[in-house]
Parts: sequence; C-alpha cells; structure tokens
Amino acid sequence: MSVIPFFIVTLTHATWEEALECFKRLPAEAIPELRLDLYPEGDLEEMIHSLRRYCVVTLRRASEGGRWKGTEEERMERLVLAAQSRPAWIDLEWDAHIPDALRNQRSHIRLIRSVHVAPGVFDLEERLKELPEGDAYKWVGHAQQLSDNAKVKPALAWARDHGISLSAFFQGAKGVASRCMQCAWGGSFTYACPDNGPAAAPGQIPISSMRSWRLHKLNRSHGLCGVLGSPVLHSKGPAFHNQRFQAGFKDLIYLPLECESAPEAAESLKKLSILGASLTAPLKETLPPLLGLQGPLNTIWHRAPGEPWQSANTDSLAIGEAIRKLPAGPVLLLGDGGAAQTTLQVLEQQRRTCIQVSRHRLKIPVQIAHAAPVGVIQATTLGMNPEDPMPFPELLEAAKPTLKWAVEWIYKEDTAFAQWARTSGLMLVDGGTLFESQATAQSKSFIGGCGE
Repeated sequence: MSVIPFFIVTLTHATWEEALECFKRLPAEAIPELRLDLYPEGDLEEMIHSLRRYCVVTLRRASEGGRWKGTEEERMERLVLAAQSRPAWIDLEWDAHIPDALRNQRSHIRLIRSVHVAPGVFDLEERLKELPEGDAYKWVGHAQQLSDNAKVKPALAWARDHGISLSAFFQGAKGVASRCMQCAWGGSFTYACPDNGPAAAPGQIPISSMRSWRLHKLNRSHGLCGVLGSPVLHSKGPAFHNQRFQAGFKDLIYLPLECESAPEAAESLKKLSILGASLTAPLKETLPPLLGLQGPLNTIWHRAPGEPWQSANTDSLAIGEAIRKLPAGPVLLLGDGGAAQTTLQVLEQQRRTCIQVSRHRLKIPVQIAHAAPVGVIQATTLGMNPEDPMPFPELLEAAKPTLKWAVEWIYKEDTAFAQWARTSGLMLVDGGTLFESQATAQSKSFIGGCGE
C-alpha cells in the first residue's frame, strides 16, 4: 500500500452524484475524504466501493467540527462497519481507542490519527512526544494571528527528519499559509476543498488552485511571498505571480496572507521569513513606517531575512500609465485611502486638477457640476463585496454630463460603479487592467530581488 497522497479532498457536495463526479476528476496526487457525517443516510458499502475503496473515511464528532449527532458508541460502530468495505484509510481521533474489529483490518487499512484543538491551544510538540498507533498524523489548530503559522514549522521539520507522516496546520483565513506550505516545511499531506463544492473547514483552498500553485512540489528552498492585507482570499495575486515564478524557474511561492494590522504584519514578515509582499488595505500606509520606509507602498521585497527592505509603488505606475492616455481635464477622485493617495500624487505629477470626495471631504452636487470633471476615479473600497452600492451616486449623476472616462480600482467583482460607467457610455479602465499592469511590475521585483 502506497503512502498517503499529498492532497486530501473532502467531498462536501449536496448529492452523492456530484461527489462521484468530483472523484472521477481528481488527479493522481489526490485522494477523496468521505465524511460519513456529511452523508448520514448513505449506504456505506455502496459509497466506499463507488470510490473504488480509494478514500479516507472519516466520521467527525461535533466536538471536532463534525456533524455526527449520535453517541460515541454508535459512531465507533459505524466506523467499524465502514472498515468492512476495506477503504484505503480511516481517520480516527488522536485519543480514540482502536476497536478490536478495526485492529483486525490493519493489514489492509491505514490509520490517520487526528486532533482538532480549541482556539488558543497549541500542544503539537507535546503530542509528538507520545504518538498513538497510526500511519499518519494530523494536528489542526485555529490561527488567531498570521504569525501563528510559524509555530508548526519546527514540528513539521522534525517529523520529516524522523520519517513521520504529519500534517499540522491552522484553520481560518489566517491559517492558509500553514495549509499551503506543508510540503516546504516538512508536512506529508494537506487538505483541499472540491472545485465544485463548498469548503469543509474555514481556510480550505480549491484543489485546482493548490495544484496550479504546485504546492505538492515545493521544497525546503522555496521562499514565501504573498499579498498582505484584509480581505485577501479573493486575490488574483496567487494565480498571477505563481505562474510567473514557475515560468522563471524561481523557487518562490505566493499566497494570500490575511492580516488586519501593521504590527501583526510586521511580526509575520519576521516570523514567517517572508521575502516579498504585495500590500493592500489597510497596510499600504500603515506598514511602511514600521519597516523604515515611506508610504504609501504596495510592494516590498528583500533578498533574504534580515536584509534591508526594498520597496516600490507599482500602483502608481499602473494608474499613471492609464491616466496618461485619457482625455485631459478636471478629475473627480472618490476616496481618501491608500489607493486614493497614490492617485492624487499621480494627478499632481501630471498637473491635472483634482476634486477629491470622501466621507471626510463631502461636497454637494452643485459643486461637482460646477467643476465639470471629464474623468472620475473610484478609489474607495466599495465593490469588494458583490452587494456593495455605488459610491456617492448623487455626485456621480451631477458629474455625468461632462464625464468622458472612468477608472475603477476594485478588480474583485464587476462593481456597481463599473456597471454605471458602462451604461453611461464612458471609457472605462477597469480594476483588472490596473491589476495586471501593477502586478507585472511586482513580479519582476520579486523574481529579481527575492532569494538566490
């Protein structure tokens, strides 16, 4: 029997037919996890055999994030019954007794011993001192800070050096780095969610993304880069930069690094040995001073931990290039955050008149109409969520008669502002265009300036 595949994909689909379709499309380096608590009415033998017995069978109790509602005795009886169909692996809790009926199947069934600890608990090193009987081990915690991810690195390296199959990671948006860096840090496997199904736990990444980032091929020399800010799980950065790192044969990996404050980010840069980072809200202005840099910035990098940080604002390059090609005249700028400050600097450099509006710089429609702007730049955070409204609609309608063009900073969704600009017949530079322009410059900095 082979060692456990690197990716374990939890089947979370609403119907078993959808789960089977997912199973048929899994790559060789992935194995499905059949969570019996997610399919309580399913026929055990039929489900396991339809997966060709190539699966990890799990029946997660409620105290560890599962949906099992029966007694512990009934739960163990169902796992023993599942073992009769001879799945490749069974997941059994770290502290659970191995029933004799299951032990009798150990010649052809392997065991993952797993534990999900409470928030704030980190007992991994203690648990590794006395391992229960098993073939692979999984420890799962809750990331409260981005820097928490670094806590599992020594244990994963120790397990690799001692030939122990271990996966140790944190749940939640802030735990994504530990899920993704398993192979580089010494872990033997990690968990993914289906491409056509919901995540089984917070922070799970779709299997297609994890494979395209080549997380199963990372080695100890891979340096960590990523997008720092909040929210960042939606970011196009990983898909964009990882493709370029691979094409350039650069041992770097780029991940979404959820981080809410500058002190948290500064600590994480150090503890996770991050080599390069794209900065997004709310860090473009607040993080640079803690690193001895002048903001706003959206890109930082250095050759190795401990070396001085280098920096750039590729947002400035992108917005400057875009605006330079648009008709001259006054510009209406919406917002006063980092993107707005960058835009304001570019407008000043290009000697364009700017009318800035924000919650702190309110104006009335007649003032906007009198300024007769030819362009409008949307630099607020509205649009990050699909349900976000259009910013300052009364002011935009007042400006509409003289407007010729619009720029949208947000690239996550087709925002209400972008839709309004199109229906108003304006030339539109959308967020995707700005993103590709600034990210191209970022990649060049990371590839040329990070690592050996």
